[in-house]
Amino acid sequence: MIPSLPPQPTQADWSEFLSNVAAAFDCITATLHRLDPSDQHLKIVAYQGIPPQIMPMIQSIPVGKGIAGAAAERLAPVELCNLQTDTSGVAKPDAKQTQVQGSLAVPVMDGDRLCGTLGIGKIVPYEFSGAEKTKLMGIAADVAARLLSAA
Repeated sequence: MIPSLPPQPTQADWSEFLSNVAAAFDCITATLHRLDPSDQHLKIVAYQGIPPQIMPMIQSIPVGKGIAGAAAERLAPVELCNLQTDTSGVAKPDAKQTQVQGSLAVPVMDGDRLCGTLGIGKIVPYEFSGAEKTKLMGIAADVAARLLSAA
């Protein structure tokens, strides 16, 4: 179970939330981005397990680019069973530096409004089940309103 966030989460609250999300899905990486409507970029709010050399690439992600950007554009989960061998073009080449294989990103939705994205990644190839996707979407929806206040 993921503990609830306070009404005005601090950076430490977001980091703890993300750590709990990663643990709940047995993942090594997790990211939370907030949509900035002024430039249609996803801005990093919190992260776990991301190598330092990747950080500049995930600070601001255009909607439609990469796994998180694709989830935001499609308003639906985007999954890669093995990011390391994926040839779909969804993942950016630099994403392979995370060493993540199974990855899943979902939109953070407040009703019909996109607020950001929530992503998780495993060290092994993995296909997330429908139940896991639904669970992550539910977690994302639960924090949508608080994510908007993280600007």
